[in-house]
Amino acid sequence: MRFILKSFAMLFLVLNCIPSRAADKAAIDEQQLIQLEQRAEQANPRDQCFLYTELVSVMTDVAGRQLRDGDPDRATATLKKIAGYAQRIQNSLTHDAKRLKNAEKLMHDTTYRLNQYLHSAAYEDRPTLQATLKQLNQVQTQLLTQVFSR
Repeated sequence: MRFILKSFAMLFLVLNCIPSRAADKAAIDEQQLIQLEQRAEQANPRDQCFLYTELVSVMTDVAGRQLRDGDPDRATATLKKIAGYAQRIQNSLTHDAKRLKNAEKLMHDTTYRLNQYLHSAAYEDRPTLQATLKQLNQVQTQLLTQVFSR
């Protein structure tokens, strides 16, 4: 009987700590995004392609979380930022970028996750998701072309 009471007490404590950890994770994500944005903007032009791809990947997770949390306005704003960074990836491809294979793999994984978010999104949220996914698919194709042209 004591074991069961201790187990319930422990479960109660764990469940009460989860919301605070989730809030900490969201704050950490914002800090990480700011740091990653600064790193990408200040990086050598050859490194920017991979760093912007990494930024797009992290922001895709943030947009997915925002959609799951029922905040489509913030998710739309995040998806528009993703589209802007996708354009920067395309621009950085002309600088003989480094780590193209890693960037292409990461973009492949990112488009897969974004496609999953699209399938579970509300109908009114889909147009922005589809437009962003289309742009990221184009970027992935360009990355793949660059990988095989070397």
